Order: sequence, then structure tokens, then C-alpha cells
Amino acid sequence: MEMAGKRVLVMGLARSGEAVARLLLRRGCRVTVNDGRERKADEPEAEALEAMGATVLFGGHPLSLLEDRPDFIVKNPGIPYAVPLLREAERRGIPIYTEIEVASWMTRAPIVAITGSNGKTTTTTLVGDMLAEAGLSPVVAGNIGRVFAGVVDQVRPEQPVVLEVSSFQLAGVETFRPRVAALLNLYPAHLDYHGTFEAYADAKWRLFQNMTGDDVAVLNADQQILRERAKTLSCRVAWFSRRAGVAEGACIEDGEVVVYLRGQRQPVLPVDAIALRGDHNLENALAACAVAVAAGASPSDCAAVLRRFRGVEHRLEFVRDVGGVAYYNDSKSTNPTAALQALRAFEGRIVWIAGGLNRGDDFSPLVPEVQRRVKAAVVLGQTGPALATVCRAAGVPNVEPVQAIDQAVLAAARLAEPGDVVLLSPACASWDMFSSFEERGRIFKEAVHRL
Repeated sequence: MEMAGKRVLVMGLARSGEAVARLLLRRGCRVTVNDGRERKADEPEAEALEAMGATVLFGGHPLSLLEDRPDFIVKNPGIPYAVPLLREAERRGIPIYTEIEVASWMTRAPIVAITGSNGKTTTTTLVGDMLAEAGLSPVVAGNIGRVFAGVVDQVRPEQPVVLEVSSFQLAGVETFRPRVAALLNLYPAHLDYHGTFEAYADAKWRLFQNMTGDDVAVLNADQQILRERAKTLSCRVAWFSRRAGVAEGACIEDGEVVVYLRGQRQPVLPVDAIALRGDHNLENALAACAVAVAAGASPSDCAAVLRRFRGVEHRLEFVRDVGGVAYYNDSKSTNPTAALQALRAFEGRIVWIAGGLNRGDDFSPLVPEVQRRVKAAVVLGQTGPALATVCRAAGVPNVEPVQAIDQAVLAAARLAEPGDVVLLSPACASWDMFSSFEERGRIFKEAVHRL
């Protein structure tokens, strides 16, 4: 696509907004960057963009931004489509994209994309490591750290780009086409943004809309909703399952992970040789094998990574043992399903730290697992009262409300005994108290190290 001279409005001066603005400026576009907050005295990112020729405007999203008749808009994934400016742009027929769509125009490199309600970062990291083990020099980007638009100009045509992508990003794609793409699972999430579960699922499904022929979609065979939706795909389909066999993809047979590629069975490694813990991480490992083999790795490459990989920060991350009590940071648990999986990862008694932003989630499915595994709970944040109700319904004898993470760690340490696990697995987003789940996890770990 010829980009020089295109008028582009970039909404949101966050990491992806800055990166895509720089990318477009280098292509000769006329770029206006708009951020809803007020301008501060020191704005180095804005000043750098202005030096490159961009116009940077702060303080709301006025309709007057459309007077320049932008050829298209690139919006930050977190900005809702209900913003009046975006509604008016849609009415006028102005295309609205997200950063991954625009960045994909700029490369011929094969894209390997991974999404899902849970497990994205762990699986993306595993796939990147497996392709690196295979000598393919992958570039790993997206929600996992580096912005796609920020690295796309450094990617060689033969290098696979492994992307973690979210429903927010996928809602704004049109021509984005991975060669291999995985949808790990679908559970109710981000309903405050998408409105309904169906709309959320539809956004995730946009990952596959341009895949055809020999492209490979990797899906969770253990979810009925994905088995049904797979019937609409125009590309090859591979599956992963920890409960059943598959004809193409990855599964477990007689205690061993195996992959099937074009019908050929290839053993990977015994399940008990996988370093990660938890059934959900076994699913992540199977998904990663299916994706990586489809993208060019060998079963031995997959096995080498799975034997040594011990997890990603903030995802069932072991922090420290204090007096026989093991502390785990699962701050990335931002919905009830993720917390359920974390609770199931431990056999011993759990002191559970939970709570965060209220997005209207239903916590009642947690009751049976809480009843089986949780000996005490410490709750905080907007959802603290709702989670306290869940714990009391499950018969948890000690439920303590607190106001801050450091207080939660002290309370949990008091409630725990040798042999117990103290688990931060909030079941909620972090934005009521923190800027991100990473900040929440970091502060938790700092508090644990002060014990």
C-alpha cells in the first residue's frame, strides 16, 4: 500500500500509539496524534513525534479532529468504539484500525499470532522459545512486551513474527493474516468493553478471517464453542487437547505429549518432564507444541524448551519460601477462570489473596474449588466484598478484608502455617488500585521479600 501523503489520526499516545505514529511518519504520512489527557510540562514522547513532523493534540477527543478528513484512524486498543469521535468517523465511512493491522501492512514476514481468554503470554513465550530453539530467529512482540509497529522495520522477510494479540486489538483488523494462529480458549472476559460474550468471541474470531489454504488455525478441542466455530474456517485446522486424541495437532497419549503433523505421529516428551505446573499450563504447553510445529519447529525443539521453561513473571510465579510457606504471584489472573486454574494448580492448603476492579464478573463458579482448597482468604479492592461472600459461602473460616497489597501479605503470613501456599490470584483486573497487573505483582513480590 502506498502510504506517502496519507492523512492519519492516531488516537492514544501510549506505547502502541507512539510506535505506530513513528512508523507512519517514516512512511511519509501526515500524522495527527490525539490523547485524551491534559498535556504535562514534560512530554518527551510527544516532543519527539512533533520533531518528526506530527501534530500532537491533548485534552479530549473533539469532533473537530475529523475536519482534516483523515484517510484512516489508528486507535489505541483500550479506547472504546463508543467514543463520539469514533462513532462519527464510522458514520462518515472512515476506516478505524488498531496498530497490529497497520504494522502487518509493512512486512512480508510470516506472522504467528496467539490469542485467548487465558494463557496468551505463557504460550506466546513458549512458541517464541521453540522457534528460537529451531534456529528460526523469531521476533516476539505484541501484548507480550515489544510493540509490533516498533519492531516491524527490523524484521527480515524470513523471520517469523510471534505476536500475542488481544480482543481489543483484533476488533480493529481488516487484512491482518497470520500464517499460523491459535485461539487457546474462550471464557467471558472484557464484557465491560465488548458488551456481550458473543461480541467478545466475534472479536477473537477475527484472527482467522483472512486465513486460507495452507494457513493453520490451532484450536482447543476441549471447548465445544471452538469445535462449532471451526466449521466456518477456510484454512487447515490443528487441535490441542489434554482430554482426547487429535488427528492433527497436539495431545496426550499414555502419559506422553505427542504431535500429529499431516497425520504423522511424533512423540515430544513425557508429561511429567514438563517444568511448568498446573493443568492450565499443560494446555498451554500442548498449544505451543501444535503452533510451533506448524510454524517450523521440530518435536525435539519443543521438548527442549518444555524441560527447562519454568514460567513467565506474574503467572503462577514462585516468589519465595518463608518459614515453610510458599508464596506465589499470579497477578495476571484478571478473571475468575484464571483464578480457578491457579487454585487447581496446588494440592496443599491455600491462603488466597484476591480482589480488584469490579467489571461485573460472576464469582460463584469459584465456590466449589474454594471450598476444596482455600483455608483462609484475604480480600481487597472493589470486588473484595463480593469475593468475601464467595469465600464465606464456601465455608472458609477466616476471611480478612484489607486496603492494600502489603497489608494483604502481612495478613496472609499471619494466617499461613508451614506447608501452606500463599497465592495472589486476584480474579480481577488491577486498575482500581494499580496501573497494571505488572505493578500489582511487583508490589506483592516486594512485600513478600520484606517478610
